[in-house]
Amino acid sequence: MSPRAQPADDGAVLGVDLGGTVVKAALFGPDGTTLATTRRPTGAKRGAEAVVETLLDVVSESQAAAAERGTPVRAVGLASCGIVDERAGVAVFSASFGWRDVPLRRLVAERAGVPVALGHDVRAGGIAEARLGAGRGHEVFLFVPIGTGVGAAVMIGGKPFGGAHWQAGELGHLIVRPGGEPCGCGQLGCVSTIVGGPAVLRHYRELAGTGPDGPADAAEVAALARKGDPDAVRVWSEAVDVLAESLAVAVTLFDPSAIVLGGGLAGAGELLFTPLRERLAARLAFQVMPEVRPAELAYEAGSLGAGLLARDLLRSAADQGG
Repeated sequence: MSPRAQPADDGAVLGVDLGGTVVKAALFGPDGTTLATTRRPTGAKRGAEAVVETLLDVVSESQAAAAERGTPVRAVGLASCGIVDERAGVAVFSASFGWRDVPLRRLVAERAGVPVALGHDVRAGGIAEARLGAGRGHEVFLFVPIGTGVGAAVMIGGKPFGGAHWQAGELGHLIVRPGGEPCGCGQLGCVSTIVGGPAVLRHYRELAGTGPDGPADAAEVAALARKGDPDAVRVWSEAVDVLAESLAVAVTLFDPSAIVLGGGLAGAGELLFTPLRERLAARLAFQVMPEVRPAELAYEAGSLGAGLLARDLLRSAADQGG
């Protein structure tokens, strides 16, 4: 059920999406409406401790805003990037932040003073798309956001499959170019070194020789590709090829009926979707071609999913108490 449509006595919940570059928080009121939102850079360049402090500050400020409205937060849902052990409440590893074994659930609970549910940002986004967005009606689908890197949530019956060690779905760390560029995870030639937004931007700047005077982000590279810029077309085509290659592996392993693409690169629309569908289909033999469609919740998916985790935590506590 959506945090947008809850009984009034469930109280307010806070959904926080800790991404690779931005912390996004949304306060969902007792009637399920979005009361306030916050976006702030993670401060990752200042180190892992700075990221934690930024996160805790966002939680505190959101709680203060909720209290001013007369709707205090009853639970916090936190969706973090990296590898997350949801059962232990620990952020095991993040290439973006350079941290290992950070007890995020405990740290946020100590600051907030309310129950906290910790999840993975992509899996939380998958939950939101399953209940509210493009995954509705699909028993098995993949939610694949393409932002700083490439993630995937394997959604089965509306729930994400985390794997034995909470590491399932790390699509961005499939090695597709052995001996290729170094990835933040320590491997060479991962999908995210070619498909992620920063990778697309970096490759264009290198190929076109523009340096920092070139496009500011991957969206601008996509715009250049749409206009026929040869360097942008080449970089974009390589990214689509590698994404199709990795998705073909995922289709073979999981047999989804749909692939739901989100994140910044999905904003390119048919510049991405048309060639991706064609190239994915060309790589499949006996496998059934899944529907490839855009996510419906866009940048809200992570915070919505985190809000759903918080709401589920409250409902579970109420059920156990009853």
